Amino acid sequence: MKRETHYAVIGAGHGGKAMAAHLALMGYPVILFNRTLENVIAIKRRGGIELESFEGGPRGFGQLGLVTSDMSEALAQAEVVMVVVPSSAHADIARCAAPHLRDGQIVILHPGRTGGSLEFTKVLRDNGCQAEITVAEAETLIYASRSDGPAQVRIFSIKEAVPLAALPATCTSQVLGAITEAYPQFIDGLSVLHTGLNNMGAIFHPALTLLNAGRIESTGGEFQFYIDGVTLSVALVLEALDRERVTVAAALGIRARTGLEWLKMAYDATGATLYEAIHNQPGYRGIKAPSTLNHRYIFEDVPMSLVPIAALGQRYGVSVQAIDSIIRLACTIHQTDYWRRGRTLNKLGIEQLSVSELAAYVNEGQHE
Repeated sequence: MKRETHYAVIGAGHGGKAMAAHLALMGYPVILFNRTLENVIAIKRRGGIELESFEGGPRGFGQLGLVTSDMSEALAQAEVVMVVVPSSAHADIARCAAPHLRDGQIVILHPGRTGGSLEFTKVLRDNGCQAEITVAEAETLIYASRSDGPAQVRIFSIKEAVPLAALPATCTSQVLGAITEAYPQFIDGLSVLHTGLNNMGAIFHPALTLLNAGRIESTGGEFQFYIDGVTLSVALVLEALDRERVTVAAALGIRARTGLEWLKMAYDATGATLYEAIHNQPGYRGIKAPSTLNHRYIFEDVPMSLVPIAALGQRYGVSVQAIDSIIRLACTIHQTDYWRRGRTLNKLGIEQLSVSELAAYVNEGQHE
């Protein structure tokens, strides 16, 4: 595709604003959608977003074609739809978009967490969407970014390589081809089971937050999350969770990266144990803990990442006692049933599938 590729960016949080501004500065026509118009009224009035960035990174005023809270308007011209919202909102976005999608459009979740594309596709199907579209997901958000004001955003870094997979995987090359001019950083993520089960936030975020709950509440998060928070005992729990995740992947025929491999790949941090590798990662120094337990590390990562990993384990015969214990702690502390609210296999539309049937679905799109 050439420069005239029309993008719609769904969501105007930190990541959505960064993506919309960056795409606009690269010269693409961009429409920004946000469910609550008053939250983007400053962007609408200015006609775009002011982007600041790291040295050598993109910066300037990204002029947008339209800022809207009307999904039909947002999707009318779009060829590629970038969904940049918390994964807990994916189902709502799918319901809202279902009547307005049209043949040939590509929808990419940034990121999918675990099972994002599966859930999004099922919700579209359940809501009568007949359009022949392609749904894909990124393994992680390509940007580290923060809103600097109502119509301002700052990008701290852009990842150099981000795995992406379509549902089914046979469509991944088409999706990569559509966005490669704007985003050469995206690479083939093999399948949405690979991107979903290589979700390291599921392992690091909830357990680390919950096991430091007393400290977070008593200090308001005034400590270094990864340096002070990852003690030897906490690291042992993280290793147990990581082993279960990798074993669930193996039961599905997938070789998932271990936490140690991920730290080496992402940060070139090494160690004999997770404790050593985390403490050998200079980038973790200075990162503060969440100031409250009412944080996405629990209310997003538990239902949208840990629950589907545990559900896959239970369905395909893998012990997930450590993951289940973290989910139960989260349920107790938040007085919420995250199992009920989370991405169960029923919500992903795969509860009846055998391992081979699941592989056929994610790889080739065969689904009964």
